[in-house]
Amino acid sequence: MLANEKLLDFKNLIKDFSRDEIIWTNGYLAGILVNNQENKLPEVAKINLVKPTIIYGTETGNAKKLATQLQSIFKKNKVQSKVVDAFQYPLEKIEKEEFIIFIISTQGDGDLPQNVQKFYDNLSNLNSNLASTKYAVLGLGDTSYPFFCKSGEEIDELFHRLGANRAISLVKTDIDYQPIADEWFAQILNLVQNSGQSVLSSETKISTVSHKKNYEGIVKHKVILNDKGSNKETYHIEIALNEQVDYEPGDALGIYPKNNPIETSKIARFFGAESRYKELELKNIRALSKKSIEAFSQLFNIEINEGKIDLIDVLNRYELQSTTITFDAVLALLHSVAPRLYSISSSTEAHENEIHLTVSLDTFEIEEQQKTGLCSQFLADFEVNHSIEFYIHKNKNFKLPTDDEAIIMIGPGTGIAPFRSFLAHRDATGSEGKNWLFFGEQHFVSDFYYQTEIQEWLSTGVLQKLDTAFSRDQKEKIYVQNRVKEQAKEIFEWIDNGAYLYVCGQKNGMSTDVENTLVEIIATEKDVDTETAKNYLEKLEEEGRYQKDVY
Repeated sequence: MLANEKLLDFKNLIKDFSRDEIIWTNGYLAGILVNNQENKLPEVAKINLVKPTIIYGTETGNAKKLATQLQSIFKKNKVQSKVVDAFQYPLEKIEKEEFIIFIISTQGDGDLPQNVQKFYDNLSNLNSNLASTKYAVLGLGDTSYPFFCKSGEEIDELFHRLGANRAISLVKTDIDYQPIADEWFAQILNLVQNSGQSVLSSETKISTVSHKKNYEGIVKHKVILNDKGSNKETYHIEIALNEQVDYEPGDALGIYPKNNPIETSKIARFFGAESRYKELELKNIRALSKKSIEAFSQLFNIEINEGKIDLIDVLNRYELQSTTITFDAVLALLHSVAPRLYSISSSTEAHENEIHLTVSLDTFEIEEQQKTGLCSQFLADFEVNHSIEFYIHKNKNFKLPTDDEAIIMIGPGTGIAPFRSFLAHRDATGSEGKNWLFFGEQHFVSDFYYQTEIQEWLSTGVLQKLDTAFSRDQKEKIYVQNRVKEQAKEIFEWIDNGAYLYVCGQKNGMSTDVENTLVEIIATEKDVDTETAKNYLEKLEEEGRYQKDVY
């Protein structure tokens, strides 16, 4: 208890604190208390502290970022720990673990991240006994998706099934995860410093944001950015807003695409319910997940061999003729369509009462059949002057620094979208920070998106440097990573002088190649080995000076 005067002083001190500041203060005071207790303990007690292993599973990097944050907290409190990618974790050591902390995101239709799938499958098949292991799971997700934090649930259930002791309840976080993660970190630290003896409730805790809101706007303009002869079909879409919508450069637009009525009618007709085709409008009938394929295999009493397949192709390819299966039985197995996110390519400062998108029509081939992406086709077909619903997906991990900081932007293809927003914002606000853009596509003549605007920014000094890579304009293909490597010395000078690095675009291929090039540049310019260069880049990421928006 505090004396009345001290209590009054304390209340006056925190009365204007935000929720985040109160959480931080709570953790800070807890740390002081723990440190004071540690100082009174004999040295032997410190040796017996739990040494946790933090395992992360991620596609976009958020789980890895949180794992690194937690390790940093442990280091500051003299707790030994290690962080490891689930893909690289040696399962033969798992029975020796004292305390496993798992931080994991959920992908698409409740799928495990790619780097976790092998870990999950192998651990499921091991005859392990984890009775001496405690564990805790933090799930990252988005309540807009039908399988919110499903991966977190599956990992939590797997460890429990193998006999491990749940040391703290599963926590599921929505897109605004950082405040909840900070609170969870404080609980984990307390648990570790007490040698893992406190076992909290096994009841799952769910934290969601309350500010997610659906908006409505009018698609007032839509144009293909590619010229004749291009292999691409990339759209610039402008949405006129009916109300004030707050967004920042780096944020994304969330859209729930609707299925094509021709396709839904065929499916409904097959089950004798053509008049009910609209009930399939917002159901996931494309690229069925592994779980959905298993369910339909059982319902139709067939073996579906494909890893991913559309429902209409199941009906056609497996030559299902007449069936006694009802339309309602099919509906019961179909989940809601998950939203698709597109980086916003406009700025509130430069494009008042508007939101712009840069969308490439996704085309691919399955079983020699041409396919297109559900949402990109939905937007490509969307009629001008019609209303569209959306929500704003805040991206706190892809944000501009202060106005005077230099930035390097690497964004081939539609990866240019957030950087158009960055540059438009800096132009409109008169920011003094230097800007360097790397852009790449197939052909200069037909695929130089926003060329006029970019050249204008270059001529007015908003953009200090521009490097382009048009891969098909010469015999040897040239990509953005090649241009980055050509500018190695100056890029490192910018970074060494405090510049922020941004990468946006395809995760597989481009993002990995760019990151490897950056590591090579750092190793060469600093005259260090590859591992040291990787640590340098990871340090930039921890500091928020290396940010990625990859998909």
